[in-house]
Amino acid sequence: MGADEKPVIRVGSVTYAMKGRDLLMAHGYRAYVERARKMGSYGCGYGLYVPYRTDEAEKFLRQHGVRVLGRETREGET
Repeated sequence: MGADEKPVIRVGSVTYAMKGRDLLMAHGYRAYVERARKMGSYGCGYGLYVPYRTDEAEKFLRQHGVRVLGRETREGET
């Protein structure tokens, strides 16, 4: 994983998190729905942990209509 890569993709709702996970897994990505550690300026408290190929996964989600709000580092990672 690259130095600036942040493997949690924040999404607009738990529904988008589940839809995104299913889409990614159907296309060969490892993806897990996670509760966000802090809400911040994002409305939803959910995201997708994608440990590998996170940039590709985010682009794929956007192309398939999943509302992506941003990215963050997973708790316990620097």
